Amino acid sequence: MMLKQSLIALSLYAAFSSAHAGVDTEKMRQQLTERMPGAQIGAITKAPYGGLYEVVINGFNVFYTDENANVAFIGKVIDLKTNKNLVEARTQELMHVDFASLPLDKAIVKVKGDGSRKIAVFSDPECPFCQELEQELAKVSDVTIYTFLFPLNEIHPDAERKAKLVWCSADRAKAWDELMLNHKEPAASDKPCEPPFKEIQEVAQKSWINGTPGLVFADGRLVPGGIKSFQIERYLSEKSQATPVALAKPAAAKTAVQ
Repeated sequence: MMLKQSLIALSLYAAFSSAHAGVDTEKMRQQLTERMPGAQIGAITKAPYGGLYEVVINGFNVFYTDENANVAFIGKVIDLKTNKNLVEARTQELMHVDFASLPLDKAIVKVKGDGSRKIAVFSDPECPFCQELEQELAKVSDVTIYTFLFPLNEIHPDAERKAKLVWCSADRAKAWDELMLNHKEPAASDKPCEPPFKEIQEVAQKSWINGTPGLVFADGRLVPGGIKSFQIERYLSEKSQATPVALAKPAAAKTAVQ
């Protein structure tokens, strides 16, 4: 059914004129904002086919519309010449994070084996999917794991307290493993300690990470949600085809129900 819908959508593209010079994209943005309340409208650019316009919404979701923003083509869009899913390819481009820009000094660092491969994880100590991810990460070797403590207080009221206990521990990596793998809370520290939760939240917001877990690989690939160890291994070995792109300023980070 989705393929049928995509083929229909591509057929409809031909109905639109390719001559649309001078279209006011800001007017389109205003129309879309009115017609899609609550959605964050990002970049609007002319698509190279069918006289349509590509719209980035809520960070890295993509759909297409006409110059009057009267219709929306949502779902798979297949290039029949290459059999390429254009929406999926574009989404992968948008879901890109500059790994070098991450403040690694504000992460818990764990080196496994030679530590030659790198991955960053945004995690909440009370998130069950984060706990499952830690089980999978335990199976991966020769990697340096940077864990950013990202407690989602709205849905996990005790997450910030546990995250602070971990960050203020003498051995943060060990305390994190004990908590996530063995459900053992670290002892409270009697020394002054201020965790960088605010800074991490800002980084997550800029990186379109609005839930946990969120994984960022060294090549910039962003993977929201938990994945298995074999997938982690594959991503660590692959070269992402994503290209850094300019995105609209993200909205405040939202929590994702776990």
